[in-house]
Amino acid sequence: MLLCMISVASIGEHLREWRQRRRLSQLDLASEAEISTRHLSFLETGRAQPSREMVLRLAERLDVPLRERNTLLVAAGFAPVFPQRTLDDPALQAARQAVELVLTGHEPYPALAIDRHWTLVASNKAVPPLLAGVEASLLKPPVNVLRLSLHPQGLAPRIANLSEWRIHLLTRLQQQIDVTADATLVALLKELRGYPAARPTRAGAPPPRARDYVSIVVPFELETDAGTLAFFSTTTVFGTPVDVTLSELALESFFPANAATAEALRGLLVL
Repeated sequence: MLLCMISVASIGEHLREWRQRRRLSQLDLASEAEISTRHLSFLETGRAQPSREMVLRLAERLDVPLRERNTLLVAAGFAPVFPQRTLDDPALQAARQAVELVLTGHEPYPALAIDRHWTLVASNKAVPPLLAGVEASLLKPPVNVLRLSLHPQGLAPRIANLSEWRIHLLTRLQQQIDVTADATLVALLKELRGYPAARPTRAGAPPPRARDYVSIVVPFELETDAGTLAFFSTTTVFGTPVDVTLSELALESFFPANAATAEALRGLLVL
């Protein structure tokens, strides 16, 4: 019989990995956690075992996401403390209503909710009109918002500033990977980097137009039948969540960057 050996990281290995990911020395982390450097060293090498309270204290100082805090607790021999409910769970009804209120209240401007892997959770009525021409397979659930944006058969051919917007999205994704070390996001980043970095040149295409607004953030410029629409976006997250699902939920709200875009969006929603 062939036995398969599975290597499971110890709590000490997890702590050291997160400390190094945050670019902290043992002295830095020990000072923030108000423990001795010697004790932290013993925890990382396995010469001492942390209490449940110590695991949570170190995880807090290291800004470890809730999902990974559960992993740390399990590695130390404790039960997870942060629940992970589905959004349709009755316990999350108030949060779900808050999401719906924000999305609906943002109309006629587009807004959507995404999870930790950029999977579309919900969107308002202003989003579908902007997806005209997207390959149908990219719109089949689960819809990945980044893939939908940068795929050659997604929105990419109609994003006027694709190179600029692509860099913005890939940078955000890399920052998220630095925080979470999520393997799924690492694979997604590799996939997205394989997509073309610029739109194909179209015969007879008009020269790039000058922006009719002051760009104080990276804009999202989308070509539509109603003209080129320009947006800037904001990201909203739940404050002090203690549920894994809520901690990983984000609301992306897009605002018109000029008057023409605002007027066009009002017309699209009426249609």
